[in-house]
Amino acid sequence: MGVLKKELKKKDFRVTVFGSSRIKNNSKEYKQIYQIGELIGERGFDLVAGGGPGLMAAASKGHKSKRKDNSIHSIGLAIKLPKEQGVNKGVNVVKEFKHFSERLDGFMFLSNVFIVAPGGVGTLLELFYTWQLMQVNQICHVPIILLGEEWPRLVKWLKKYPFKNNYFNKKDLDLLYVAKNCDEVMKIVDEAHNHFKLGKKKFCLNYKKYKI
Repeated sequence: MGVLKKELKKKDFRVTVFGSSRIKNNSKEYKQIYQIGELIGERGFDLVAGGGPGLMAAASKGHKSKRKDNSIHSIGLAIKLPKEQGVNKGVNVVKEFKHFSERLDGFMFLSNVFIVAPGGVGTLLELFYTWQLMQVNQICHVPIILLGEEWPRLVKWLKKYPFKNNYFNKKDLDLLYVAKNCDEVMKIVDEAHNHFKLGKKKFCLNYKKYKI
């Protein structure tokens, strides 16, 4: 049985973290995502990330430091690249992909909530792919949490141009949540977990302050 099929059969609650592979471990972003990984591990939730360096490693290593045993998984969805990145040591379940498209769908199959940390082209691709599939109801409506200094300016642009021009509507915009710190992120994650336990497919959070 493949790694993804085996994980899906367990029906665990999983938190995905997207973020840059280029951010160094002495940065505030790395330390923040490491802490979020710890908080996810403490709660006994599975973590899903890209398996590589940077913020992917921060999330996975933080998770490893707090998970009680190997029944709680840090899943690394790794990608084969010409310049090999390697899988970070926080991961205890690995699935490797040749193509980004297949890897993106792997994230979609596994995830019950998405945290989008600072990042570049790859992180933007992951954000917009996730958002678009929710918009057209190809995956369930779960929170997409934007954490980091770059996102408020992106949100401002989204409101000023495509939203103002009716290229998408308020319901689509409501799929995104902005969090200022780890506490706000985890309040949304905990609410998503409560939603998951009730078996509800779509998500609606009453915390208006997190809305963009």
